[in-house]
Amino acid sequence: MEQPYKMIVDPMLAEMGKNLNEAMKILEDGQREVEEKRRYSRRDIPGPLQGGGQDVASILQLVQNLMHGDEEEDNQSHRRMQNVGEQGHMALLGHSLAAYISVLDRDRLRKLTTRILSDTTLWLRRLFRYENGSAYYHEDDREGLVKVCRLVIHSRYEDYATEGFTVLSCKQPVMYQSAACRPGLGQHICSQLGLPLSSLCTVPCNTMFGSQHQMDVALLDRLIKEDIDSGKLPLLLIANAGTPGAGHTDKLGRLKELCEQHSMWLHVEGVNLATLTLGYVTATSSVMAATKCDSMTLTLGPWLGLPAVPAVTLYRHEDPALSLAAGLTSSQPVQKLRALPLWLSLQYLGHDGIVERIKHASQLSQRLLDHLKKLTSIKTSVEDEINSPVVVFRFSQETSEASSGGSVQGYCGGDKEVQDALNGWLGERLAQLVPASGVDVVELEDEGTCVRFNPLMTAAVLGTQEGDVDALVEQLGEMVPLLSSTLHLRQDFREETYRHTALTYIEDLTWPGLGVIRYEPSSEELDDSKRQLEVEKINSNLLKKLQELEADLTFSTGPEFGLEKNCVFVGMATEDLDVAALVDTIAFIGREIEESGKLLENMTEVVRKGILEAELQLQKANEEKLMEEGVLRQIPLVGSVLNWFSPVQSSVKGRTFNLAAGSLDSTDATYSKKVQAVGGTPPASPSSTVNKRLPGQKLFRRTGAGSDMLSETSSVGQPEEIESTAVQCPAPEEVTPEPRPEPIPEPSEEPGAGPEVTQPEQTAQVEEGQSEEGQPEVKAQETEKEQEVSVR
Repeated sequence: MEQPYKMIVDPMLAEMGKNLNEAMKILEDGQREVEEKRRYSRRDIPGPLQGGGQDVASILQLVQNLMHGDEEEDNQSHRRMQNVGEQGHMALLGHSLAAYISVLDRDRLRKLTTRILSDTTLWLRRLFRYENGSAYYHEDDREGLVKVCRLVIHSRYEDYATEGFTVLSCKQPVMYQSAACRPGLGQHICSQLGLPLSSLCTVPCNTMFGSQHQMDVALLDRLIKEDIDSGKLPLLLIANAGTPGAGHTDKLGRLKELCEQHSMWLHVEGVNLATLTLGYVTATSSVMAATKCDSMTLTLGPWLGLPAVPAVTLYRHEDPALSLAAGLTSSQPVQKLRALPLWLSLQYLGHDGIVERIKHASQLSQRLLDHLKKLTSIKTSVEDEINSPVVVFRFSQETSEASSGGSVQGYCGGDKEVQDALNGWLGERLAQLVPASGVDVVELEDEGTCVRFNPLMTAAVLGTQEGDVDALVEQLGEMVPLLSSTLHLRQDFREETYRHTALTYIEDLTWPGLGVIRYEPSSEELDDSKRQLEVEKINSNLLKKLQELEADLTFSTGPEFGLEKNCVFVGMATEDLDVAALVDTIAFIGREIEESGKLLENMTEVVRKGILEAELQLQKANEEKLMEEGVLRQIPLVGSVLNWFSPVQSSVKGRTFNLAAGSLDSTDATYSKKVQAVGGTPPASPSSTVNKRLPGQKLFRRTGAGSDMLSETSSVGQPEEIESTAVQCPAPEEVTPEPRPEPIPEPSEEPGAGPEVTQPEQTAQVEEGQSEEGQPEVKAQETEKEQEVSVR
């Protein structure tokens, strides 16, 4: 931008352009190091104004830090930032020039502002085919309509300038607007003009014939006649050339005839007005009738990607005094400088550049529409495929396919809400994955939640290209099967949940996923407060366990401001999902958490009682031992000598402490089971089958659902198959018992006492749970007993 400034004679203008260029480079530089951002973090805190002041570089650096300082904390990759190019610099330069020009002397300022205003108005009238009109430039895009309404009041009420609102009492003014107008527009006008809300009449759209977003002309005619008969004065009609939601255009030709019949003012606004600049828009197009209206509002900023340029209201009126009284014109030259940024930008782009930008946006819409026609389960809402730059689409399927096997009775009533939730998720995901497309979610009265592509409002700002549209279609093609399978499996998930008494299905039609589930504890002894805490604890741990599983499903706590709490929200599901295995696993994990929680809660009391009982048992066993062995054997030195010469077989039984039951049990059953055990593999449980999966295998997959059998096999739904393939256990006969060493006989004074003690007898003495009946009576069985004890 330095070359044009060399041609400027005034050095102040050259310096201004240079400074603006350098300032924009600093502010647009978002690639700063983290250390630099932290260096200025403390300066973000408001404090006293520095006495010495700061230089321009420091101030701009602070502004840059405030603009980009929170980007690391905000990880929204789809956040939209306007692409400020050369034309954007020209618009921003216009604001600086307006401040500089305002200091000129009054004569020069008047001549300059008159030239800027007349040039800009002439260019806009030719671009948008609006003959013999004036222009009003305003920052708020609603301000032009407010001034137009004031102009109409001045025109229809002759004494309004002197009598004020009292002249309105004889005939109450009435303004009409479509039900598809942007929300709050009519209320804003009444508020600014001091009119009651009864002066606003909202006309419904067609419900039986024609577009669902066009104003009902026949009903409007009937409403006007009723107001005239009741002594009211029809004043103004607000029509749409591109509704804010779906981009539909009212029947402007018929509305113009109706307004002329009843001496009403017709004002038109909407995004489709931008197509008036295109050469192929014929006289038969619905939007062409807007050129005959009394006024129209143009928002050139988003259409052309120009930052901080004013909106323009073109109007036709022959009395300049009334225009001045309404505020549409001003005698102050400074106010006329509002058109300066637009004056610079239009000259920079030129006629061809302006038309090319609007044509590019229309071609993007047509390209997307052609692709959407090829996708199943996608319905579009486009009024005029040639002239409408707005494409609205939504995912839609019949409710008769909502379940793969279960009944859908009582479910179809909420199918529209479910599909609205899915379309809301679809729009948000597309905006995140393809941020340059500029798609957003819109709520329409008849269609419900839809995804809107409006490139005229976003393409120039975001720099949308054909590749972005192709990427959008590609992502949409991948998401449609996911949406279909989720919608099909929702009822199956609901029915499978009802088969488990511990699980509760939560009916949440606004959740874009498989469903919402809650685990209910089986204990009925708890009061409401304790039960609520128990439910919260169990479901919180259940969610953590499910999130740790290697599955293609997402588990979450639901929306941040949702009504349902202490639940597990299951996300989108693929068509090969094994719903039964999923629900069984959720129920099993919840039951494990509940049982472990009960065990921990009762652990203190159980252990205390068990210790007391064990102490009593030990005391009783010591007394029995004392009675059997005698007092002398309890003396350390004497007892060891007696035990050496005369060993004693103790009859004290072994004990085991069962934590779950809280009781002391004999070890006889334990050792008998060990002797009878053959080393087989214990039966598989759902938890063990979850952990025993083949490499790369995902959970909750039906067998044979995909091409890759290993990755598509459900490890939960097929426990026998996983046990046989994933675990290789040796057979019992392959276990070779290690030989036990021969014991050394204890010496004894009694003849034959030492040699009579065999290996099985000594082993039975060591094992406290064995009785004396286990001693062999025949020495020929020693070898067999030794092997059996060794295996044990």
